[in-house]
Amino acid sequence: MELRQLRYFMEVAKREHVSEAAEYLHVAQSAISRQIANLESELGVSLFKREGRNVKLTAIGKVFLEHTETAMKAIDYAKEQIDEYLDPERGTIKIGFPTSLASHLLPTIISAFKEEHPNVAFHLRQGSYKFLIESVKKRDINIAFLGPVPVEDQSIEGHILFTENLLALVPSHHPLAERDNIRLRDLRNEDFVLFPKGFILHKMAFDACKQAGFMPNISSEGEDLDAIKGLVSAGIGVTLLPESTVSETTPRFTTKLPIHTPQLQRTVGMIIPRNRDLAPSDKIFYKFVKTFFERLEQYK
Repeated sequence: MELRQLRYFMEVAKREHVSEAAEYLHVAQSAISRQIANLESELGVSLFKREGRNVKLTAIGKVFLEHTETAMKAIDYAKEQIDEYLDPERGTIKIGFPTSLASHLLPTIISAFKEEHPNVAFHLRQGSYKFLIESVKKRDINIAFLGPVPVEDQSIEGHILFTENLLALVPSHHPLAERDNIRLRDLRNEDFVLFPKGFILHKMAFDACKQAGFMPNISSEGEDLDAIKGLVSAGIGVTLLPESTVSETTPRFTTKLPIHTPQLQRTVGMIIPRNRDLAPSDKIFYKFVKTFFERLEQYK
């Protein structure tokens, strides 16, 4: 079994078409067909079945693909580590982040890091809370920023960088907009604009309202922060957001209100895999971020 055969197999499985895979890989179609036939002969099973001009994975082919992808990720990761051990200052750091940390935290950290390590490259991936956790586990990314930081998953290690409050964002003409702060229960009769169910910020807002003794009436949903803020600006409803998402500017036609009862907070930090070592450039970045926030804490 050769690495070449496995890469050919994965590409055909992805495209479900031998000639398209051959074109992408810049090799002859006959070469791919021959290598896959050799692989099937060695394994003693059929990995593909023909459906017209296309090919589909067999049941055992799907099982083999899952394990092949895991193995190839491990091999690619090992090669990356070797390259980075030779020159850690020219590695590539794979980072994941959620939408709530995209506008302020991530640009600040990367900009500061690049000043000290200008030759290190970044591969950034935005995603949902669950997606980022799974991506770290599956080796797709090596470090992810998250809020809140998960503490119960034994396969990942979390490090808290800071804790922040959740606040209410209301239309500027709202009767409560003139107050210095509010109780969350003051919003019990309001229409809420939230992220869809399955998003961590939806769960946090819903649980907060439940803690305050009421179930939020969700009138509208948005899948990114700009959409949520825009709907509040239009007077569609109110929302709950982490303080950092509106730290620099308050969106037009809205007012942000601190909540004093109950006190709503979330942790923000990084997660890394617990069962494998970080590559050298990842370690440099991970240590840099921890030191960066320790210094910020000292200056507060």
